Amino acid sequence: WYHDNLTRHAAEALLLSNGQDGSYLLRKSNEREDLYSLSVRGKDSVKHFHIERTGTSFKFGFNEFSSLKELVMHFANQPLIGSETGTLIVLKHPYPRKVEEPSIYESVRVHTAMQTGRTESDLVPNAPSLGTKEGYLIKQGKIVKNWKTRWFTLHRNELKYFKDQTATEPIRALDLTECSAVQFDYSQERVNCFCLVFPLRTYYLCAKTGIEADEWIKILRWKLSQIRKQLEQPNASLSS
Repeated sequence: WYHDNLTRHAAEALLLSNGQDGSYLLRKSNEREDLYSLSVRGKDSVKHFHIERTGTSFKFGFNEFSSLKELVMHFANQPLIGSETGTLIVLKHPYPRKVEEPSIYESVRVHTAMQTGRTESDLVPNAPSLGTKEGYLIKQGKIVKNWKTRWFTLHRNELKYFKDQTATEPIRALDLTECSAVQFDYSQERVNCFCLVFPLRTYYLCAKTGIEADEWIKILRWKLSQIRKQLEQPNASLSS
């Protein structure tokens, strides 16, 4: 659960997209050489706490510990005060350094850098969170089989689509825990199409390019694999 040079943004993305309440990881602080940051997920946000290394001990607030393991064991049993609002967070789930992540994340970030003319390092603070995606897709109607462009957003286990990017209320929110498959679809006259299979309906969507369709399929399939893993765990929670 020690992630060395992981950035603040990447820590938040990992914990929000692939963690749960009480998930935590340790990383080097971006501020000073003698500081570590403990990043902890509590409900729908991530809190960051400074840990100072002083010689042979580690200081956390008014507490001092001989090792990081001792610190984590201490706070696994006692709440951390996470914010001024009094949010209580307990360190329950160490976030392992080796964990499956959507391979699409890096390609999305690089693609964005190329489009905007900026470098990858410029984009790190504003890079899309792991496991999230948004963009325009063309969707086939349910009854009248016409095609309309809609703005889609993928966040956590929900795929929402809106009339356009400026709309505040979605036309529909699809619960991916009910989705059984995502795959390319070659039955349409259009190209770059794929479909999402739900119990009561199959949604047919088309992207502007084959690369974009592939990105959507990869990240949606990754989401489904994460959902299945969580369902296999005891006391599974699909909030993330």
